[in-house]
Amino acid sequence: MSVFNWAYKLLREANVDGMTASYINLAVDIVIITIVAYILDAIAKKVLIKVMGVMAQRTKSSFDDFLVANRTPKYIAHAFPLYFIYKTVPLALKGFTYWDYIFDKTITICVILLVLWIVRSILNALQDHLKLQPSYNDKPIDSYIQVVMIVLWIFCTIAILLILLNTNMVTLLSTFGAISAIIILIFKDTILGFVASIQVTINDIVRIGDWITIEKFGADGNVIEINLATVKVQNFDMTTTTIPTYSLISDSFKNWRGMLNSDGRRVKRHILIKANSVRFIHEDELESLKKIQLISAYLDHRQTEINKYNTTHNIDKSLSINGRNLTNLGIFRKYINSYIEDYPGVNKDMIIMCRHLQPTEKGIPIEIYLFTKDKRWINHEYIMADIFDHIIASVGYFGLEIFELPTGKDYVEA
Repeated sequence: MSVFNWAYKLLREANVDGMTASYINLAVDIVIITIVAYILDAIAKKVLIKVMGVMAQRTKSSFDDFLVANRTPKYIAHAFPLYFIYKTVPLALKGFTYWDYIFDKTITICVILLVLWIVRSILNALQDHLKLQPSYNDKPIDSYIQVVMIVLWIFCTIAILLILLNTNMVTLLSTFGAISAIIILIFKDTILGFVASIQVTINDIVRIGDWITIEKFGADGNVIEINLATVKVQNFDMTTTTIPTYSLISDSFKNWRGMLNSDGRRVKRHILIKANSVRFIHEDELESLKKIQLISAYLDHRQTEINKYNTTHNIDKSLSINGRNLTNLGIFRKYINSYIEDYPGVNKDMIIMCRHLQPTEKGIPIEIYLFTKDKRWINHEYIMADIFDHIIASVGYFGLEIFELPTGKDYVEA
């Protein structure tokens, strides 16, 4: 006690009244305790940061490096002066019952906040460490950490309120229940983001690195970050779109992960054939078409089959419409099918098809449906363009025409 009453004794010897001397003595004690605590904090920080820095350099793990980077040693160092204050201030406050009561609440809250800050820095270090691990680089680590931090903040907030209000848990929860509607309204987006983040994580809806398309928000690119409230998408034009996390469960979007994990990338594109260019093929035209190697065997087989049918059924072939006939469009479709089946970049184990679509006022759509082996965007586009270059150039060999809207030059020539 004598250590904390020296100023009081000096003041009393100088004929200062007791109450004034007590308050001056308390102020002097608090200043001295603050200075000593500051010195302890500076020494503890310097020692801990130095020790952990040396340990981080000597270990192979990157986790301790991230602990230093996230200032964990600094927060732990604060525990030493806090403990010193916790032990010494009550001695200086002997006889000051009210201030001792205030100090008790304050130091408890400080301990809670310091523990929260230490845990937060450790979680941030863990987050940075896991992002470097191959098995976790596609996981929404940010969301996991944020969920844990929200839970910790809730518990800490409740604990602090219990201390400040000097009440029990039941009373506090009853009060929150009465104002729950207001709380839900104020924190609506946070609650929605929290629930959505859990669903996205549990159901594996989106991962970091996934290519997603959300037309509503103009997002078309790779997911680079998943947080509790937002998902960040880097579009292919190198812009960045930020969307609410709850939109991933409330709105429709396209995730291309299934395509990237499959055996091929789809090509689904058509050309328009003029309907008035479609006609029956005469016998004398077949010999010219048989020079096309991909369909020569097919034409021989079909010609034999059709002639046999027409002869058996006594078909009058003075008109081409009678009986069975080959059409230039049918032969062209067979040629396309044979060409894409023979194309080296096409996956032969997946669907390969050339089909008619519903005729329109712009002609007859002939659609090519296949999957390329190479799923990389540039290579996929090259294969698709190469196939259609050939198909478009081949149309004239079958007496067909591709539909195009007329231009001013067409009207002039007409």
